[in-house]
Amino acid sequence: MRSVTIARNYAEALFDLGARSGDSERYADLIDAVAGAVETTPVVQAMLMSPRVPKGEKAKLMGTALRDTPREFVLFLQAVIKRGRQALLREIATEYMTLLDKRLNRVRAGVTLAREPNDALKRSITAGLAQQLGKEVLTHFTVDPAILGGAVVRVGERIHDGSVRRRMTRLRRHLLQP
Repeated sequence: MRSVTIARNYAEALFDLGARSGDSERYADLIDAVAGAVETTPVVQAMLMSPRVPKGEKAKLMGTALRDTPREFVLFLQAVIKRGRQALLREIATEYMTLLDKRLNRVRAGVTLAREPNDALKRSITAGLAQQLGKEVLTHFTVDPAILGGAVVRVGERIHDGSVRRRMTRLRRHLLQP
């Protein structure tokens, strides 16, 4: 089985737990925080990934560290660890966010502009995308001066390239055709 498929299965199980308890969004924050802590804290990562530390000990330490979180969430993480899937925590978090976005009828979009946008432009782009897509849009803006102008919008796997650089490249190819 591919790791994405495994991560999706775990994310669906966690999503069901979150939906039953009414804490779906809190669980999203928690799984993202745990995955981030594992990625950015070398001591935690070393402990969780080490084959020398018994799985039961890893699960116990995770339970102790997360004693203020919902019991079902801690039990879920302990099950992930006991099955040796702790390396998939970031992928599980990503898949969980995808499930939550579907449930809340929202989509994530990446917008690349040639220069830093002001707040009015950000709101305008987000509103335009929301109107086009018919969903709430969570927009992440980046700056890349190489596109010269216009915008490159990525929604899921689709990329809409409206950059000046792309238009100039197309014009150049058109003019150079025999």
